[in-house]
Amino acid sequence: MTGSSVHVPGRTATTGIPRIAGLALVAGLALVTGCTAEPVPPPHDRAVSAGAFRLVAFDSCAEALQQLKTAAKTSVGPWGFGPNGGIRTFGWAEKSGVMRADAASGANGQVPLSAAPGAEGSGYSGTNTHEAGVDEPDLVKTDGKRIVTVSRGALYVIDPATRRLTGKLKLAPGGFGGAEGSLLLQGDRALVLLREGWGPVVKPAVPEGGGRFAPPGAPKPDDIPGPRLIMVDLSGQPKTIGEYRIDGNLVDARQVGATVRVVVRSAPRLTFPYQERATDEQRTAAAREIIDHATLDDWLPRYEVTAGGRTSTGQVGCDRVSRPATYSGASLVTVLSFDLGAAVLGAGDPVTVLADGDTVYSTGPRLYVANDQRWRVLPMLTARNAAPDPKDETTEIYQFDTSGPGTPRYVASASVPGWLINQYAMSEWDGHLRVATTSGRTWGAKPDSMSSVYVLRADGRTLTRVGKITGLGKGERIHAVRFVGGTGYVVTFRQTDPLYTVDLREPAAPKVSGELKINGYSAYLHPAGDGRLLGVGQEATDRGRVQGTQLSLFDVSDPAKPTRISQYHVKKGQSEAEFDPHAFLYWPAERLVVVPLTVYGPSIVGSPGAVDRRGVAGGPSNVALALRVDDGGFTEVGAVSHTQANGSPYDLAPIRRSLVVDGVLWTVSDAGLKATSLATMKTLGWLRTA
Repeated sequence: MTGSSVHVPGRTATTGIPRIAGLALVAGLALVTGCTAEPVPPPHDRAVSAGAFRLVAFDSCAEALQQLKTAAKTSVGPWGFGPNGGIRTFGWAEKSGVMRADAASGANGQVPLSAAPGAEGSGYSGTNTHEAGVDEPDLVKTDGKRIVTVSRGALYVIDPATRRLTGKLKLAPGGFGGAEGSLLLQGDRALVLLREGWGPVVKPAVPEGGGRFAPPGAPKPDDIPGPRLIMVDLSGQPKTIGEYRIDGNLVDARQVGATVRVVVRSAPRLTFPYQERATDEQRTAAAREIIDHATLDDWLPRYEVTAGGRTSTGQVGCDRVSRPATYSGASLVTVLSFDLGAAVLGAGDPVTVLADGDTVYSTGPRLYVANDQRWRVLPMLTARNAAPDPKDETTEIYQFDTSGPGTPRYVASASVPGWLINQYAMSEWDGHLRVATTSGRTWGAKPDSMSSVYVLRADGRTLTRVGKITGLGKGERIHAVRFVGGTGYVVTFRQTDPLYTVDLREPAAPKVSGELKINGYSAYLHPAGDGRLLGVGQEATDRGRVQGTQLSLFDVSDPAKPTRISQYHVKKGQSEAEFDPHAFLYWPAERLVVVPLTVYGPSIVGSPGAVDRRGVAGGPSNVALALRVDDGGFTEVGAVSHTQANGSPYDLAPIRRSLVVDGVLWTVSDAGLKATSLATMKTLGWLRTA
């Protein structure tokens, strides 16, 4: 039931739903009061020089609509917005041509990743996060007293002391509809983030006959096809105390204390005509006519809040929208803020910027949002085997001050050549932001790519480039980056794996200290203390053909001479930790590494008995592999497997995560959770959730 409403600037809120204390930024871009009278600049969201970045508000809603139309009409093509004039989609049709690991996380090296919230010394491991004290959403969380996980449309609460399931809450009928859920935890509150809604955030095209052309199950025009946020009370049996939905798709979220920042991107809700027999010029003209008749409501994200049995709807107000110097009118980024200590979820206090957002990085006091345009340029470039235009091949970065409890304050912006692999590629240290990128063509018979590291410093409202080093891995692209204090580790790969050590102690004069060339590559790097670095990736032949998961132990105590001490190779294996470091566990108290493995074929690892070989020959085997690591190399400790709901010993569920609570290794899959003794690797309990 919808309650009575009261209007506040930028939204409609139901009476009785209080505003939350936490405020929002937008696409990492805080609103700057004040406007400019300059005409609309070129319409693409291309990065410009650092000094040209300004975020300003519009003079009025009418001006906002006029400028949005002008920009959108310039950037629209025969098939709408997107690659080569096509409709951009988010989610199921994400960035073509390059695999990104945007969910992946790394550390800045000042504190080992193993010291993430609640790790060594407190008896339990936290999520493997980018920065200590800055939590990231994942499918399982623990505070040492409880384990909370989301799987197949439900939230489960486990008591690790008694190894019993103490609570279950159905979140979505019939599961998540293919959209994976994640959560954040604070005291007796959990915030569940469901990547619900249809992938495309633009309306599908309409055939010439007039009927709506949409695949089965597509949202109705008035639906809000976007992420769903659910606040859950865990003080007793878990119960929902608030829900929030907004147009668009979830980019990422970060939590510091009780404050959560959620970044969402969206596109204008415009229906472009589908004219099969028309020329490209006619299709483009028809699309521009659609834009001419659009209203501001077609651009502004809508949201819906439910609390206390009441549902209210609202829309981001045009007074909450800011714009950079250049923009396309085809994408918007909204940042929401929620207080997990509040009585209800609240309205999110949204703020929006006319830009795109792909990568989120936070140190706690500062938050960075980066975006590039590879989704627009790569499809046509790879089809033509052409090199990208340098003006398209840039990444924009926005820095915000999030040190206080109030509104994030926009500090500075910059652009750097090239594209990021993920949030690992950014790291702040000693007042400087280090950014690693790859530029040039990485595909085809004669790639011309190279990688670089840039050092930026905030000077007023710009992030000034004070140093750079270029020419890394010519003809290759970055597969992993890790910054540890004043040193950077960069892995590039095409046929061999150069591991570069980069000296960044002098920001104005970075330099390559050393290089190690070996076959294969590391996709994730993890500091292990005492001049040691762990790598997870793929072994490869001399010609670059991958051969299965490998774990590497590097000695980087002498940056000029990095060496690999030991290697552990799993033929025909693949690990989720290669793509999402949330799946990687390093427990320093036991020098224990745990990674999930999916292996095809009867042979899993080299030593007999290390991994359960049950399974149909040629079919996949799924385990969590535990290894102890020291200077002598890797020692197999054991492996854990989960059976599916049918109980067949030949049908093993893929294990997604592992965590430690008071000497017990917990492994998590869609089938359930298993407790295993760290001392003996014997099973202590099995809780089925499927």
